[in-house]
Amino acid sequence: MVLSPNITRKQSFFILGFPGLSPSYYGPASAVLFLVYLAIIVGNIFILVFVIYEKSLQKPTYLVFCHLALTDLSFGTVTLPKIISKYWFGDSIISFSGCFTQMFFVHYLGSVMSFMLLVMALDRFIAICIPLRYPILITNNIIFTLCASAWCLPLILMLIVIFQALSLPYCKSNIITQCYCDHISITNQACGHDQKTVQLIAVCIAMFCLLVPLAFILISYVSVIIVILKMSNSAGRSRILATCTPQIFITCLFYLPRCFVYIANLVGFSFSIDVRILLILLYSLLPAAVNPLIYCFKTQEIKHILIKKIKITKIGIELNIWTR
Repeated sequence: MVLSPNITRKQSFFILGFPGLSPSYYGPASAVLFLVYLAIIVGNIFILVFVIYEKSLQKPTYLVFCHLALTDLSFGTVTLPKIISKYWFGDSIISFSGCFTQMFFVHYLGSVMSFMLLVMALDRFIAICIPLRYPILITNNIIFTLCASAWCLPLILMLIVIFQALSLPYCKSNIITQCYCDHISITNQACGHDQKTVQLIAVCIAMFCLLVPLAFILISYVSVIIVILKMSNSAGRSRILATCTPQIFITCLFYLPRCFVYIANLVGFSFSIDVRILLILLYSLLPAAVNPLIYCFKTQEIKHILIKKIKITKIGIELNIWTR
């Protein structure tokens, strides 16, 4: 679909946020969102810096964690500052180009995360199901190539989504009933015969980016669990399962809330606008804030290195106190 020369363009859009939220709660709402953003920034930058600084962690599994952290950090930075400024400073207006840019990154980064989870599942599948070939099949260079593919493939697909959305004339309301610009909120304000076609193509691309990785992830983790259950050594079984726990938690945080919302819509269970927006915010931003905690406390190697460094720092502080 080519861009029409007579596209009706609005100058700006209005971010509605939570329509049922009383103005007296704008301050607390912005404070909560700011704390979530702060947690996303601090947690994910810590993971990036820690893995880069700690040479012993520069292995395929932790390099995937770095890419996930970068994706989470980017998503929080794309979505949260605008809605925080709305409730903190009353700034609800976003430009036409700004809204489309935000929409692109929202869907692009969500798709990147989905493919990164696929790479993470592949890493665990090979490590546990065919461990003798792991050093050959999974190296830092191969992980770099796989992660680069996870960044590049959604880029092409999302550009198709964006250009198709730009081809529509916008003649309805300029109100975005959401905390950030997304495809359905923007294209609902479009008119013309192509509107439903554009929305259908976008849904098909979204399903491809979500369901294809999810299918592989499910197959890989089922295979991993079968291999673990077949192990006769209970200590070995527990140790191997512990290496998969962070990946399973991260994957569940990303997919389960989305599946819940989609299935609820399919069976006809409807949410109020405020509840729907809250659910979308939770499944979009909660993983980005929680994932660094999972990396630190559910990954044995990172946890042991952190504990070791904390003990060394504590001993150093005590020595300084005694020598004064």
